[in-house]
Amino acid sequence: MTSNFIKKVLGAALLGLTLLVGVGMTGTTALAQNQDEQYRRDDRNRRDDQYRRDDRNRRDDQYRRDQDRDRDNRDQDRDRRDNGRRGRGRSGDSYPNWGGSFQFRQTALNAGYNEGIKQGRDDLRHRRRYDFQRQGAYQKATKDYNSRDGDRELYRRYFREAYQTGYRDGFDGN
Repeated sequence: MTSNFIKKVLGAALLGLTLLVGVGMTGTTALAQNQDEQYRRDDRNRRDDQYRRDDRNRRDDQYRRDQDRDRDNRDQDRDRRDNGRRGRGRSGDSYPNWGGSFQFRQTALNAGYNEGIKQGRDDLRHRRRYDFQRQGAYQKATKDYNSRDGDRELYRRYFREAYQTGYRDGFDGN
């Protein structure tokens, strides 16, 4: 009877141990599967995050390129519009400086340019030939002149210089 009892106890112990090891292995396998699943989720999330960062960077780069292109286009448009005007109204313009006060010079340049562009546009509209020297305003060159401001001949030189630029801009359709 003792040997049967020992067989039963050993059998039960072996069965219990087998169950314990089986459950432990199942738990380890389940844990390993959970860890593997978690790793795959983390990896997928990292890839998704990287994709979103890359996409955001691409959009930011495209936005910057668009801004640069728009700025360049505006600059080119401004340059085309201002071609030949030589920065009138600003100090440091490229019109010659033959003397006289700033106001005197600016008055002559502005009056000459405005008259020139008006006549150039009119000649363009009526399909007349390019000839600014035949215009009465160019020949007289005294529009807006005031004798208190300075020398009449100096005023006429500034006026004619700006008139040519204005006429060219007007005749070119600017």
